[in-house]
Amino acid sequence: MLKFIKSNFVDLNFSNKKSKVKETLFFKEQFKYLKTTHSYHLVDPSPWPIVASLGAFMLTSGLVLYMHKFLGGWQLLVTGFLLVLFTMYTWWRDVVREATFEDKHTAVVQKGLRLGMVLFIVSEVMFFFAFFWAFFHSSIAPTFSLGGVWPPKAITTINTFTIPLTNTFLLLTSGATVTWAHHALLVRAKKHTLIALLLTLFLAIVFTLVQGFEYINAPFSISDGVYGSCFYMATGFHGFHVFVGTVALFVSFIRIVLNHFTNKHHFGFEAAIWYWHFVDVVWLFLFISIYWWSNK
Repeated sequence: MLKFIKSNFVDLNFSNKKSKVKETLFFKEQFKYLKTTHSYHLVDPSPWPIVASLGAFMLTSGLVLYMHKFLGGWQLLVTGFLLVLFTMYTWWRDVVREATFEDKHTAVVQKGLRLGMVLFIVSEVMFFFAFFWAFFHSSIAPTFSLGGVWPPKAITTINTFTIPLTNTFLLLTSGATVTWAHHALLVRAKKHTLIALLLTLFLAIVFTLVQGFEYINAPFSISDGVYGSCFYMATGFHGFHVFVGTVALFVSFIRIVLNHFTNKHHFGFEAAIWYWHFVDVVWLFLFISIYWWSNK
């Protein structure tokens, strides 16, 4: 009797184990297409996209209201500007943490980031293309309301070979120094990288100050017809892009000091360099078309 119970219990236990193994195999077979590890970065929920959109909306709306002399326009402009700065800081902080400390930026992720930066620069090219289109549309065939000439007779233009030429020299030199900084980083020459980047930041700040001086002393304003509108919209937005590029390079400078970059993993710095070269190229087109060709 004891032998019979023991044999049946062993058979029952074995069959239970066998059924469990079958269930486990069946479960794994059902979900074998799911992978627990991959090379992609699934970002955490973030409030910064909507905050950045709100700040940009306030900034542009405040700018329009301020230009039309509405009450509160200046306050809305400043609030939007500060909100954009705050979002830039916090969003970059999160990206830096993910890339440097959480090791989220794999080779696949970096490839996607590079493609995203290229597409962003292409969108910026289209943005400035609209201003150049407006400029050449008005300048190549000036209407009778402009007197049939370009620039309009009532406009006293800025001398091409004074402040504009100086700013061209500053930006082109900054493009050379930022390339020096990149090559120094590639060969692990940290001291040279920091020196070259400091020179780039200095030239960028001087460019912005000189352009502000040009605006203050310009013989025309944005209200002076299509010439003033095209001039200030194109050069003004370029100046804003110079500011954004300066902030990006400054962030890269801080990260280099903190040893966040290596000679093989430094896309944050590389993206800032691409953006800065884009700013340089746009300025060359602005100088040739608006400052030089328009004044001939």
